[in-house]
Amino acid sequence: MRYAMSRKMPTFGQWLAGLCLFLTAWLHGMAVQAADILLTGAEESPGVQSFVQALSELRPTDRVHFQPLASLPAPGKLPSSLRLILLDLPSLDWRMQESQGPATLVLRISRLQARQRFGDTQPPHLSLLWADPPLSRQLQLIRRILPQAWRVGVLFDQHSEFLLKELQSAAQPLNLQIVPQRWDNTHDSRPLQTVLKSSDVLLGLDDPDLYNPKTAKNLLLSSYSRQLALVGPNVAFVRAGSLASTYSDQNDWLAVLDELLDRSPATWPRTLYPGRFKVSSNAQVARSLGIEPMNEVSVAAELAEGERRP
Repeated sequence: MRYAMSRKMPTFGQWLAGLCLFLTAWLHGMAVQAADILLTGAEESPGVQSFVQALSELRPTDRVHFQPLASLPAPGKLPSSLRLILLDLPSLDWRMQESQGPATLVLRISRLQARQRFGDTQPPHLSLLWADPPLSRQLQLIRRILPQAWRVGVLFDQHSEFLLKELQSAAQPLNLQIVPQRWDNTHDSRPLQTVLKSSDVLLGLDDPDLYNPKTAKNLLLSSYSRQLALVGPNVAFVRAGSLASTYSDQNDWLAVLDELLDRSPATWPRTLYPGRFKVSSNAQVARSLGIEPMNEVSVAAELAEGERRP
């Protein structure tokens, strides 16, 4: 019996030939799966170069490269197998020239920017990756760090008014009341004073007409004179003096792209908020408002866990 079994054992040469065939098939499979990934934008800044390099390192079997927008043909003339990543608004305007062209990810576009370009109808050939934090996440942050606050003041104008319905819907299960106030003229402080009188906290929308370097001083001084915290709208405002905000950094965005690029473009979502995010807070502002400085990592982990639960 032992002799019969040994006759069935492959020789070393047969084993080696089989191994070579396996490796050849495996390497061929890797080559077939490799993707051609093109990132484009108006300028190739050091920040863009760093991002492209980081994505290349994440995907060593793919061809990841940047090409300036000015050197590209019309979108429809690009190979359909290409996976296209747009890095700025000029590249989005170029892509919108025609519907033909490769599958396209629009990286870090705000809700307002999309609204101004598309209105209520989103082009089916684009996947929009939102830059501004989800309203529901910002409200969850308020509930977590300011448990006594329930009236959430929100300034808006004609561009950001469309967000109010979504905001109201997100606030309801948290037992938060949205106090909306239209602010069309930022040189007139009366709407700001009105909303501050009626609120426990001010939530900043990612609306650059209302929240910008020119309005920051008035917004921050007015809110803190009433001992009211401003949450959001972004990390820049946290550095300037708002209490806190959620945000996604380069590593978070790279993780999002890495996951999407592993999938068939046919399965890419039409819109997506990054599931990975962090919390930024201003400890000095917290102390001045009598709020204990927060553990940013712990708060972000709690918010993420809450989003994972059904």
